[in-house]
Amino acid sequence: MEEPNITRVTEFIILGFSEFPDLQIPLFLLILLIYMIILMGNLTIITLTCLDPRLHTPMYFFLCNLSFLDISYTSVTLPKLLDISLRKRQHISAVGCFTQLYFYLFLIGVEYILLAVMAYDRYVAICHPLRYSMIMNWKLCGMMAAGTWIMGFVETVTHIILISHFSYCGSNVINHFFCDLSALLKLSCSSTSIIDHVTYIMAVFVELPCFALTLISYVYIVSAILRIRSTEGRRKAFSTCSSHLTIVLLFYGTITCLYVRPSSMQSVDQNKAFSVLYIAFVPMFNPVIYSLKNREVKEALRRLFNRYK
Repeated sequence: MEEPNITRVTEFIILGFSEFPDLQIPLFLLILLIYMIILMGNLTIITLTCLDPRLHTPMYFFLCNLSFLDISYTSVTLPKLLDISLRKRQHISAVGCFTQLYFYLFLIGVEYILLAVMAYDRYVAICHPLRYSMIMNWKLCGMMAAGTWIMGFVETVTHIILISHFSYCGSNVINHFFCDLSALLKLSCSSTSIIDHVTYIMAVFVELPCFALTLISYVYIVSAILRIRSTEGRRKAFSTCSSHLTIVLLFYGTITCLYVRPSSMQSVDQNKAFSVLYIAFVPMFNPVIYSLKNREVKEALRRLFNRYK
């Protein structure tokens, strides 16, 4: 039996959406618009939280972390797609590809954990309102925020070490718009069983507990809201967590569409389309949801405008 043609890949070619050559300029303009909205919306949330003392609460502290994450992981992926669409620069070095993959996996891993932490914060606010300031003190909030970033790093570094040592046979063409893990694994001629096991272990010990914590928190939250007798009381209680709940549904909904569909229903084009939805549209909607559905954010924005009139 012949040995496979194992080569040391020095660069990859990212196809992006090259199957639609006539749509490259409209795609560039659309992605650029979305990216600018993401930057402006999330930077507005961060600025308001930093400048307005009334927003110096655990909820907005974690929201700042979420906004920073949204800016970061879209900045890891979307600029390369813009470059491909406008200038047709599809080449990316192996180091650049693995770096993009690392930061993407790292930031997405942090978001899994952060959403669970934010769900717990909303649980304490709804179910233990009198003890909220005592439980969610700044020391605990700082430790929880630091813990999300550390856990995201530990979860991701194993993946990137393993995949960076893989061998690649033949094609170096990535049929995606960024260096996605699944796309890189398809190009490798090395056994992927180890990384499959690592991914499974991380899913069991990190992603699944985060999802379970988020789900359990909202079960208790909904139960507590339903026990409130007055309609006005239930409305106010629900308004304190509705924005985060909407974001959780968007996040897990798009992740489910991307990764949990049966293999018979999956195609490369569909995966790329769902990835755009997940990477671009969800971060774009996050600040919109918080600004439109949150009275405190709208009042803080009004105070900021009045200050600099």
